[in-house]
Amino acid sequence: MEKLWKKNLRDIEPYVPGEQSKEQNIVKINANENPYPPSPKVIEAIRNFDSSNLRFYPDANAYEFKSAVAEYYNVEIENVFLGNGSDDVIALAFQAFFNGKKPIAYPDITYSFYPVWCRLFNIPYKTYPLQKDFRIDIEDYKEENGGVVIPNPNAPTSLGEGKAFIEKLMEYNQDSVVIIDEAYVDFGGFSSVELTKKYENLLVTGTFSKSRSLAGMRIGYAIGSKALISVLEAVKNSYNSYTVNSLSMAVGTAAIRDEKYFSETVSKVIKTRERVTKELISLGFKVLDSQTNFLFAANDGLDMQDYFEWLKTQKVFIRYFNLPRINHYVRITIGTDEEMDIFLSKTKEYLSK
Repeated sequence: MEKLWKKNLRDIEPYVPGEQSKEQNIVKINANENPYPPSPKVIEAIRNFDSSNLRFYPDANAYEFKSAVAEYYNVEIENVFLGNGSDDVIALAFQAFFNGKKPIAYPDITYSFYPVWCRLFNIPYKTYPLQKDFRIDIEDYKEENGGVVIPNPNAPTSLGEGKAFIEKLMEYNQDSVVIIDEAYVDFGGFSSVELTKKYENLLVTGTFSKSRSLAGMRIGYAIGSKALISVLEAVKNSYNSYTVNSLSMAVGTAAIRDEKYFSETVSKVIKTRERVTKELISLGFKVLDSQTNFLFAANDGLDMQDYFEWLKTQKVFIRYFNLPRINHYVRITIGTDEEMDIFLSKTKEYLSK
């Protein structure tokens, strides 16, 4: 007979992170990490960090770090929220803003986290299919809903939408909170941050993991109206006032204040992305018009799962999604030029088999 207490355990199918191989000497272009190290100012901040202060709790309001983020994005400090990675920030936003009976809306092909959070927090949801070209149909989001989540650019498609799209989205959704997830926006997308001054119900989220090379530190943020941010803070403080640790604050502050290094590394990633895109197209691949640090590519003449598995045997790790509509695509993170040359060389070897 099953123990009665077991009936009260949460039955949830969790999110499964991308593969993090322990192998050495691999070309790891499967997790959308930045191929370049963090800013030298970050390294300096770590070296100068007084470890004896770890005995103290961090600043629950992260005032210095928030001030740096607010200054960078030209908003007030009351418009900034910080968290333990953008996943944590968006999960908190789901809890804070999606409490009605109407389903929230987001694309059917996007981050796997969204439906997991909906099930975890008992939030009703409805997904809308991307169009044949993997673009979001703005007219889908005209329907009444309990909230909207749009990743811009989207993942894994790599496609972004412009200002006119966001303005139309806000026009259609004046009575619900709209979250724009901008994890990859620094690689060429349109940022909606400035629009948060116009629309009180708009929240923009971002991360330091991609363009600022700090995936290991787990730093995320949100920018929005004081009304939205105050509720986010209240929800956060209802379970953990200290979601950003002292070292992360010091590192994040140093990173966002080094605009020169940030611009240089982002430019290098974009330049490599454009070169690899052209080379893959010349090899017979279809590559979507990326505004991210990764490519979404298909080749009608190949079994893409076999291609993915074969590359692993060659110590080149990319990402494959065995899901409807995208199971003939692979996602390729942009690495250094040297890493991408190895990837291209192995791809040519596979094609010649």
